[in-house]
Amino acid sequence: MAPASTVGRGPLVLRRWRDTDVDELRRVVVSAQPSLRPWMPWSLGTYDRTAAADFLAGTQASWERGKAFSYAITVDGAVVGACGLANNGVPNTLEIGYWLHPSRTGRGYATEATAALVGVAFTLSRVNAVQIWHDAANTASEGVPRRLGFTEVARRTPPREMLTSGEVGVDVVWELRR
Repeated sequence: MAPASTVGRGPLVLRRWRDTDVDELRRVVVSAQPSLRPWMPWSLGTYDRTAAADFLAGTQASWERGKAFSYAITVDGAVVGACGLANNGVPNTLEIGYWLHPSRTGRGYATEATAALVGVAFTLSRVNAVQIWHDAANTASEGVPRRLGFTEVARRTPPREMLTSGEVGVDVVWELRR
């Protein structure tokens, strides 16, 4: 069973990415790159229209295969970031990821989007837990699972992904069980 394509939470709505989002996605990522680069390895290079189209095609394919469910985070209809659920190899567990444009941080949107994703994940019968992984230096990302009642279950080195400029190389793993 696939999750809902749209999840409404007041003015904040999560919706499945569409091919027609290519230009808006590129615009939001390019303007957010300075704040994404310290934490997101995928944001280090040039993010052109081809990169955005490739991302959107990948999200569609992953959704159809049931491997990952990526959403645009929208506020009053405008894309302000991205979030999603992905299979991280832990049985009966999905991992939540998120990022926001810097002009939209500090307003509770990441927390609200993550809460919505927890609800989506737990509608899937095979999912018993959700996890959030972030680098120990990323204190903004740490606040989200804390506010939502996740439990820190591990600190792992070396990290799963290559280090970026803001990271210290320690993955913090948070978990919330059904």
